[in-house]
Parts: sequence; C-alpha cells; structure tokens
Amino acid sequence: MTPLLSIAAAQKSAEVTDWSARIGWLVGLALFVALVYWLMREGWKWRGTLQGDLPELPAAPEDPGPARLSMSGRYHGSTTAGQWLDRIVAHGLGTRSRAELTLTDAGLDVVRPGADDFFIPAAQLRGARLDKGIAGKVLTEGGLLVVTWAHGERLLDSGFRSDRAAEHNEWADTLNDMINKTETEGAR
Repeated sequence: MTPLLSIAAAQKSAEVTDWSARIGWLVGLALFVALVYWLMREGWKWRGTLQGDLPELPAAPEDPGPARLSMSGRYHGSTTAGQWLDRIVAHGLGTRSRAELTLTDAGLDVVRPGADDFFIPAAQLRGARLDKGIAGKVLTEGGLLVVTWAHGERLLDSGFRSDRAAEHNEWADTLNDMINKTETEGAR
C-alpha cells in the first residue's frame, strides 16, 4: 500500500459528540425567527390601529351605469398620497390581491377575490398617473397605474397593474378626463 493510501484509510471524519449544543442552536434560531415574525405581525396590527380614523370603505351602488373601461390585474396596495412607502392597512387596503376594475360614471369599482372589495365614487377621484412603485412593489417606469382619491380626511394613492400593461395609458387618460369634467361641473 502506498503511503498516501494508508494515511487516507486511517483518517475518519470526526463524529459529532455534542448533540445538545447543536439542538440548542437550532431551537434558538427557530425562536429568533418566530420572534421576528411576531414583531412584524404586531407592527402591522399597530399600523392598522393608528389608521383607525379612516371611515369604512364605500360599497358600489346598485346601478352604477354602463362600464366605460374594465381591467383585470393586480391590486398592489394603497399609501398616503405622495408618500409611496406609507402603506395604508386599515380596512384591508394593505392586502395585495387580484383585482377586477370597472370604471363607470358613478366611480371606480374594485372587486378583489379573497379580499374586501371597495368603490371609489367619482366625486372622490383626484387623479391618475403612471408610476414605477408603491409600498413594497417596484416595477419599470410606467408599470403601475396609481389612482389618487380622497377617503375621509386623507388623500390616498392606490396602485394597480393590469394583466395587459398597454391599458395603463388609456386608464390614466380616461380617469383624468373624467376628473376634470367632474371638477368643471362642480365649479359651475
């Protein structure tokens, strides 16, 4: 036998002798991860408590009229207007979900399977723009339709992404035209 083979045959990997230390480290790591998740959950609940002054979300009217536009896609959340990282979590507005949007003369109806639906009356719409991000979601430039609306005493931005991104421009233009007409009629 060659000297290298005899050395290799004589060496064995060391056996683990301190199982209790390894198990202790694993339990400690699991407790740390659980603590971090619990703190995140408590922070989310606290944010909802701080935003408790927001009124209930309006429901869609019985007969909103014919649809001007409709879109399917994703709802990415709502924030305080102009502060794209200040997520609104009260009344389920912080929950991401699939969404079906329908724009009528009465307003914007947002139907969200698995989350609370809401309706934005036309009189509360303030503007629409294309943007690249909203709390926790960043896309390419113009990849997000952001609708600004008044709810109670606050202005909110809600972010939507269509399954067909080419629809965003038409939605922003139509919403802004509708808002301008509503403001002009209100000024008379």
